[in-house]
Amino acid sequence: MLAKLSTRPKLRRCAVTGAAGLVLLGTGLPAATDGPEPDLTRFYEQKVAWAKCPGEGLPKDMQCGKITVPLDYAHPKAGTLDLALARYRATGEKRGSVLVNFGGPGGAGVPQFAAGGKEFMELTDNYDIVTFDPRGVGRSSPVSCGDGQEDIEVQDDGTELGGDPQHVLRQLEKAADACARHSGPVLPHIGTVNASRDMDVMRQAFGDEKLNYLGFSYGTRLGAVYAAQFPEKVGRLVLDGVDTLTEPLTEQGVAGAQGQQKALEEFINWCVKDIACPFGQDAREARKMVVRLVDSLDENPVPSAFGEPFTGQDLVGAIGQALYSEELWPSLERALASLIEDGDTHAIETFATGGIAPWRREETDGPDGGLVDAEDVPLDNLSAALTAINCADDPDRPSGEQIVGSLDRLRAEYEQASPVFGPYRLTGVLLCYGRPKGTDFIRDDVKDVDTPKMLLVGTRGDPATPYRWTVETAKRLGSSAVVLDNKGSGHTGYASSKCVHRKVDTFLLYGTLPADGSSCGPEDDRES
Repeated sequence: MLAKLSTRPKLRRCAVTGAAGLVLLGTGLPAATDGPEPDLTRFYEQKVAWAKCPGEGLPKDMQCGKITVPLDYAHPKAGTLDLALARYRATGEKRGSVLVNFGGPGGAGVPQFAAGGKEFMELTDNYDIVTFDPRGVGRSSPVSCGDGQEDIEVQDDGTELGGDPQHVLRQLEKAADACARHSGPVLPHIGTVNASRDMDVMRQAFGDEKLNYLGFSYGTRLGAVYAAQFPEKVGRLVLDGVDTLTEPLTEQGVAGAQGQQKALEEFINWCVKDIACPFGQDAREARKMVVRLVDSLDENPVPSAFGEPFTGQDLVGAIGQALYSEELWPSLERALASLIEDGDTHAIETFATGGIAPWRREETDGPDGGLVDAEDVPLDNLSAALTAINCADDPDRPSGEQIVGSLDRLRAEYEQASPVFGPYRLTGVLLCYGRPKGTDFIRDDVKDVDTPKMLLVGTRGDPATPYRWTVETAKRLGSSAVVLDNKGSGHTGYASSKCVHRKVDTFLLYGTLPADGSSCGPEDDRES
């Protein structure tokens, strides 16, 4: 299978709505200094000026705003950046705010809120429900790796990933250069540790003494890091679709490929029962057809909805997103039929962004507060930010010698995990090659947190964040963690399980936690 080291690689995991670009990365932690702590007073004295969101077709009751944060927390006078916010206001007696992160990493919260914010309306009885575009994402100084015209083949002869390791290393270096050329000064300061510090500035700007938080998928990593950095500021905190805090990217990639392959086979078994299935009615042959389709599009891409080539790896990324929820399977079947029968990529491409299209911006008077216009967010921002954040969060960096010595083994391991998703996942891991060392804070220090009780939701059939990660992370966080076992399928539980939804809302609204180890199942949803 031909795989690409693209300057616009694709998604690993996202969350509620459907839901890797290379960068010159810093460690994600402020540099140690011998002098006094930097003065952050001006950032913590902000208040958000909420107003009507600038754009067409947005919910009329959703408001937008911004906050300003230091580019570098160690040197707050060296520059700032603005972060885009959106909220639904409390309709009853307000007791504070709940901050929501939809996952990714690299997912922009504001457009996802516009598309799926009604999921949280019960919480507005007592809270403002707020989301944000993290630094480097969406309208918040988005990183980019270019327009897709600088895709770099792993090798020129069409052989499988791993043919010539020295050639692979050269292509990785070219990919890094392309991403550096297309991104701004936020690049060395992207990552979860700094995003967590941004959330504490938000908490104060909202006027909240404690941070109430609901994080999905990657957002659980962000919430756990916040709990370690600001334990005294933790309020009611929920982590749904729990991420790993310890596994290196190489192991995460294998787990992700295995989970997605299992979900793909379940989709195929469902699809072949339908006469309209574009792969026919034989499951074994259908699995082969998927691999052949990916190979064919990698060798001969078709024009995308945006005019650029749509490759097999683009298809893999889109299918991976669609497999997060069984509710999306009929739409995926129709989208694949359009692609196979008509060469039409419009429907399948919607899955690459979780089904969310950027809104059209109205003409407005006055400044935009330093935020990027929605229409100017680079098309590759989600994938570029995903890899930037993952690389910044992982301290492991393979040397050239290690890649040369282990590439064949890694290729075989990933291919065994999934013939469809394996090469795609391995590419995402290799794209961290040559980057500065990522932070070791998450792996070394996010543990045994001294916070109020927090709720961790794990879904047994989750194709992106395996249930064992929930168990492992709960043990790592210590006695503060309470686990809710969702005996369902799909990525995260809040949007798919009425039982999970009810228990999460009950905790956030009233502080009432389910018993540690209690569960939700299909029978609980029928009782709702």
